[in-house]
Amino acid sequence: MLGRKEEQAELLDAAQSSKSEFVAVYGRRRVGKTFLVEGTFSGSFSFEHAGLAKAPLAAQLRKFRSSLRAFGLRDCPALPDWYAAFEELQRLLEGKPKGRKIVFVDEMPWLDTPRSNFVSALENFWNGWAARRKDVLLVVCGSATSWIVEKVLRDKGGLHNRVTRQIPLKPFTLGECEQFSDAQGLALSRREIVRLYMVLGGVPWYWSLLRPGRSAAQETDRLFFSENAVLADEFRSLFDSLFRTDSPHVRVVEALASRSAGLSRAEIAASAGLADNGALTRLLEELVQCGFVRSYRPVGAKKKGSLHQLVDCLSIFHRRFVSGVDAPAAATENYWSATQESGARRAWEGLAFERVCLLHVRQIRKALGVEGVLSSICSWRASAGSSPGAQVDLVLDRADGVVDLCEMKWSEKPYAVDKAEEDALRRRRAVFLSETGTRKSVQTVLVAPEGIERNKHAAAVQAVVTLDDLFA
Repeated sequence: MLGRKEEQAELLDAAQSSKSEFVAVYGRRRVGKTFLVEGTFSGSFSFEHAGLAKAPLAAQLRKFRSSLRAFGLRDCPALPDWYAAFEELQRLLEGKPKGRKIVFVDEMPWLDTPRSNFVSALENFWNGWAARRKDVLLVVCGSATSWIVEKVLRDKGGLHNRVTRQIPLKPFTLGECEQFSDAQGLALSRREIVRLYMVLGGVPWYWSLLRPGRSAAQETDRLFFSENAVLADEFRSLFDSLFRTDSPHVRVVEALASRSAGLSRAEIAASAGLADNGALTRLLEELVQCGFVRSYRPVGAKKKGSLHQLVDCLSIFHRRFVSGVDAPAAATENYWSATQESGARRAWEGLAFERVCLLHVRQIRKALGVEGVLSSICSWRASAGSSPGAQVDLVLDRADGVVDLCEMKWSEKPYAVDKAEEDALRRRRAVFLSETGTRKSVQTVLVAPEGIERNKHAAAVQAVVTLDDLFA
């Protein structure tokens, strides 16, 4: 198994625990939750079951009975409700040999159909039987992250504080995507991997679709723009799998896709046609939990001043080029390859590289030698009258008395700072010092694939992070 070493170690530690453990593994669709659990325990389950997508209660119970029979409970009767289903699961486990009993329930949110009392029955099973023993490991998974968080992790009833371990599964980093692509024999350069990451993000299943011997542009064409393209409808499928009613979430994502730097709550509510209330708070939290959105504060702002920014690469790409304003009128086999030298495409790559960097802040901090230093991750935008247009999407406000203003540039060669840009960088730093009133040292950090060209204007940059650093 590539990557996932920490998550796999957590599961194995839970399997060796001296008490019963309740583990929740959650994350967005296609991120590899099932692969992680099944790969870690490789067929050593005492019971395994997966919920049926959008199936009614009767179908869910029939499938659960089939799973019980498959794992040895041949005399399992028809199941009238979830209470009976968990009683039969208890009977199955009590008949197993002495030792750890690993129970894996995948896509658990699908089991919680309307008025099914599934959560109540699960509470009864865990609190009334499994938690009182020392030999049960219950692992539950779900792509509907919001359901896992609200119904299991934050439950105010019988499941309150019952989950003993949480494993939020994140997309791969650039370094992990490189390992994955090497294992598939793709032979991609790091620059090509970044180009694919701009489109696919770090979702392993998307990377598993790639074929060797083809460029990033060719594969983007095949996956999104060719006839019967595999990922042409992925945006809608993604939200259908995550949220029971997806329209408000999609409207928020569409609103955020229109502003690369992010929006305030009030701006989101106005753009998406939603009320600025508790429902919007929960919706934004769900999008953050699923990894689509990041919430961050401008330097010096309080929590109520937070901005929300769409950072899911596939969603951004899809909303603009597959189903949005720059989408081709019909299936076009080489649309992406044919437009790669256009000015609009180059501008998009610049913004996409910034998003990739925002998803690799840990690697940037490591390259700067401050991975262990407590840092606030912020943004900053100059006031309208002082320096129009001056902003920094990534500010590292460090506890060691330094503030890093990160400038991210996608370039083919070592980035050359000219006189005009040197003046702009120095002016931006001066405005930042003036408006924030910080007493910390403020330095400019350049993040560029090939580093910086050491010319007479390069002194405006105090530290450099390269493409190789982002793969660390």
